[in-house]
Amino acid sequence: MSLNSVPAAERVHIGFFGKRNAGKSSLVNAVTNQNLAIVSEIAGTTTDPVLKTMELLPLGPVVIIDTPGIDDVGELGKLRVEKSYQALAKTDVAVIVVDSSVGVGTEEENLILKIKQKNIPYIIVYTKSDVTNLNKISDNEISVSSATGENINELKELIATVSKGTENEKHIISDKISSGDMLVLVVPVDKAAPKGRLILPQQQTIRDILDAHAMCVVTQDDRLSDTLNALSVTPKYVITDSQVFGKVSKELPENINLTSFSILFANYKGNLRLAVESVKKISEIENGDSVLIAEGCTHHRQCGDIGTVKLPALIKKYTGKTPNFEWTSGTEFPADLSKYKLIIHCGGCMLNEKEMQSRLMMAQSQNIPITNYGTAIAYMNGILKRSLSPFPDIQALL
Repeated sequence: MSLNSVPAAERVHIGFFGKRNAGKSSLVNAVTNQNLAIVSEIAGTTTDPVLKTMELLPLGPVVIIDTPGIDDVGELGKLRVEKSYQALAKTDVAVIVVDSSVGVGTEEENLILKIKQKNIPYIIVYTKSDVTNLNKISDNEISVSSATGENINELKELIATVSKGTENEKHIISDKISSGDMLVLVVPVDKAAPKGRLILPQQQTIRDILDAHAMCVVTQDDRLSDTLNALSVTPKYVITDSQVFGKVSKELPENINLTSFSILFANYKGNLRLAVESVKKISEIENGDSVLIAEGCTHHRQCGDIGTVKLPALIKKYTGKTPNFEWTSGTEFPADLSKYKLIIHCGGCMLNEKEMQSRLMMAQSQNIPITNYGTAIAYMNGILKRSLSPFPDIQALL
């Protein structure tokens, strides 16, 4: 991803759903004006959800999701249908593609019910209008022809209108600072750090600070004291990578506010209040309890990886217990969470807000406590209250 690109997690995700041969792939190609999806008369050509980041006028930066048919059959077909429904977790706007010569059937009705349960805005698109001449029926329905291009531009306008209702003005830290404030960002550079670049939460936080016309200095954890001494002003906040939370808190004077990238992202696209309420469950962990450590990205794990090495070691040391750790990454996230005593999730920088919220709701619906990396590490280092300095309302819970 270019530094000038909008991260996929910040783009509107538009999912195309429907039966096999309803014209989903043809419609995706017509809307994007690209051959993004394979088109074939053979039913079931799309076997897995296909995601494509792109610019789509008049919407701007989006992610297009082309999904397998919701009426697929057989053992493999059942798995493909499950994949389609799983794509709803990250979908901001759903486009339900219906063959106008067939109409809405049981599969579409079940899909719409699930979409409504997830509060996803949706549009019903009747394809092959050049054959059936079906007229638009309601405000969220439209008839199009991928072959002739009829009403394709109108569909894009409709998607743009519906997507506006999903926009949510949120900030990482810019709403907590003022123009001219100084912030210090602590970024460890070790074996686990990506070579030649900053990770996405660090990039986005820097940009958010600049949007507030504030200033920031980026330093490594072993240069924090030198950095503070070199500044002529007291920083409004020090924001650190969570894995050095304990070290930074000991070096940082008590009069300087401290937090972490992970905690900021728990508030930005997750539920920080829920994370704080759930984190106390760490103290109740017993030998053999199952703890799920979930990450939203897939990356090459190295020696000292925070999710698989540092966090489990800290939990064992803090509790004096030996729980059973399990890990998921990327798009993997269990539907049945009942066996877990606790879920600890990363900041979710690679997930869009819709998918992060979907995971939180899954945990809540099954009464499984879920917290996040930064909150858990701050709690076990005894600095949780201090680390919540940007959020006094949540800080008051402690």
